[in-house]
Amino acid sequence: MAKEFQEKKEIRSGGDERSAFIALVGRPNVGKSSLLNRMLGQKVAIVSDKPQTTRTRIMGVLTKGDDQLVFIDTPGFHKPRNRLGENMIRAVGEGLSDVEACVLVVEAVPKFRFDPEHLPPAELELLQTIRRRKLKAILAVNKIDLLEDKEELLPMIAAYTAQYDFAVVVPLSAATGDGVEVLEGELMGFTRPGPHFFADGDVTDQPDRVMVAEIIREKLLRLLDKEVPHGIAVGIERFYERDNAAGEPILEAEAVIYCERDSHKGIIIGKKGAMLKQVGSLARQDIEAFFGCKTNLQLWVKVKEDWRNRPGLIHGFGLD
Repeated sequence: MAKEFQEKKEIRSGGDERSAFIALVGRPNVGKSSLLNRMLGQKVAIVSDKPQTTRTRIMGVLTKGDDQLVFIDTPGFHKPRNRLGENMIRAVGEGLSDVEACVLVVEAVPKFRFDPEHLPPAELELLQTIRRRKLKAILAVNKIDLLEDKEELLPMIAAYTAQYDFAVVVPLSAATGDGVEVLEGELMGFTRPGPHFFADGDVTDQPDRVMVAEIIREKLLRLLDKEVPHGIAVGIERFYERDNAAGEPILEAEAVIYCERDSHKGIIIGKKGAMLKQVGSLARQDIEAFFGCKTNLQLWVKVKEDWRNRPGLIHGFGLD
């Protein structure tokens, strides 16, 4: 991994600099991306209440003085049902390669009935991988803001620590920020002497075009129901900056939303184009906030049947 980023980024030299690669892993919807965004102080990973929101490895960069943490936000660990799902699970394994430590994120208020005798199979499999790789790990128990009685954390923590010797357990809330600084402090302890891999102002490795595509996809995930959002990919056809008549910068972005069925296309567009207009309006707001300038966003919808099982299309969408 270090070699890969040496080729992409100019490594800064400094005698007192320290850095560490940290993987964030867990089941879908436990709040990994929300936690990443909270630690970085801005959104670099999209979030929604739909499972498998994150599809590829996303890197977030937190630099404080001489210390730099490079986070690897991985897709939620699940049983794959198509080629895209298989790629997502592979991304989890790759995210655990060559890291100084990992954070296993679990829920304080899981959607299933918590059974301390039987942890979720996905988490047990993740723990087996962490154990096999002999990784230092932190257990982050997220969503404590939803827990009325904090005493309920005790049997949950006991169940997980019985399965693995975690360096530390940190109860926290990515939504409110409670406990997040404690986690950051613990993670800084994993840094080791060496140059930073990213410039101090960088917060992610994601290209601008990818950020725009992900922002659009996030709005689709939030606005659409059932199976439709999972069969959606977003491709950026054009993306450039120009000056308007007043000499102010404006972003021009043209994107195509791909879905798997004609019926889904109609849902995405909506009656008289209402849904597509709403997606565009919400996405434009976030794009303008992220890049700090006005944006002209144009959206189209096309059908690519069963693209999640077609390697060529998966590659074309940058999801392999």
